[in-house]
Amino acid sequence: MMHSRPPGSLHPWGDSPTPFEEIGGEDVVRALVENFYDLIESGSPTLRALLPANTATTRKKFFMYLSGWLGGPPLYEERYGHPRLRMRHLPFPIGDHEAQEWLRCMGLALDQTGVDGPLRVYLDRRLGDLALHMRNRGDS
Repeated sequence: MMHSRPPGSLHPWGDSPTPFEEIGGEDVVRALVENFYDLIESGSPTLRALLPANTATTRKKFFMYLSGWLGGPPLYEERYGHPRLRMRHLPFPIGDHEAQEWLRCMGLALDQTGVDGPLRVYLDRRLGDLALHMRNRGDS
């Protein structure tokens, strides 16, 4: 599927070579992950119930994954190998409700982190596809 580029931009996310660079690199990705999990812990009982009591390792792994997913250093793959996201998420019941709740929290985290413009449009689309791909059960 071809993604249209914003007028005058080199890529659908903007001018930087990768979304990782466009978002601002490691510090911003780390802030995004922290905002995301803080939002889950404070306002999403649905998602919080799927996480361990201490989310430090979960946060670290998600930062590592997101870094590579955005085109930055492939930290997760270097340490753990291929992410195999669907396989790793199969033990958790993920239906439409959970996927939409994940997207709601991620959208708020992107807002808090200040991600907007073409990058935001690009990420909303890609993250939406990712969340829907993780579904492993139907909703009743």
